[in-house]
Amino acid sequence: MGQLAGKIAVVTGASRGIGKGIALALAEQGATVYVSGRTTGEGERTIDTTARLVTEAGGEGRAIQCDHGDDQQIEALFARIAGEVDHIDILVNNVYKIPDPPAWGGGYWDHPIQIWDDQVGIGLRAHYVASWHAAKLMFAADSAAMLNVSSPGGQSYHFSSSYGAGKAGLDRLTKDMAVELEPKGIPAVVLYPGSVSTEFIQDAAQSQGMDLSQSQTPLLVGRAAAALLASGNLMARTGTIQWVEDLIEEFDLYDENGSRPTERYAQRTG
Repeated sequence: MGQLAGKIAVVTGASRGIGKGIALALAEQGATVYVSGRTTGEGERTIDTTARLVTEAGGEGRAIQCDHGDDQQIEALFARIAGEVDHIDILVNNVYKIPDPPAWGGGYWDHPIQIWDDQVGIGLRAHYVASWHAAKLMFAADSAAMLNVSSPGGQSYHFSSSYGAGKAGLDRLTKDMAVELEPKGIPAVVLYPGSVSTEFIQDAAQSQGMDLSQSQTPLLVGRAAAALLASGNLMARTGTIQWVEDLIEEFDLYDENGSRPTERYAQRTG
């Protein structure tokens, strides 16, 4: 029986990438995992497929379609969850929208203003809205926890100024939510993955000849998240940034290939 057996988790933006990896890792530890996102169906990158894989991995997967850019859909997501269960043990705020085309390089004046809404609206506001709606269900749990997936872009330049604003904002939001949640006994922690070989990055690597040999896999990031959540006394870390590279070493974790990257994040500042 896994360390998270009987726990109810919600992972937003879990059709692919880090969200999918976290959902599968929670499943490996026996959790029931609600996965949300826009894309449904039997394709490789859908919430329905993630939910099926969660069940196959040892948990119970439940998919609910939700566009996290729409407050009403977020409200409906948690209303449906509340109709099925009476509490949430784990909330993982992960959903993020990659601008199309991606905002890599150049100056902020080169990018459409819409990328602010993509990266701050979806990557920051949606986390606040989800946390607001999840609060009562988390208060009803015996020992709930919140995990917000951010990025080293919250501390140093990555991709664009709007990206950095969204990630730095999420780091601050989590730290302050931790203060407000402390009387409820609920920890709120930031997760910092390193370079991750998500589907988006793999697609880019094929066209640009990128070396992903030292990248973390989404499942390895997920296993770091699951180990952290199952470690006990997470309150001692509330309000802090937890680097996946540190968690890999602390909990002696390996990816689905039986390996783990050895390269540490070079621009680490905090």
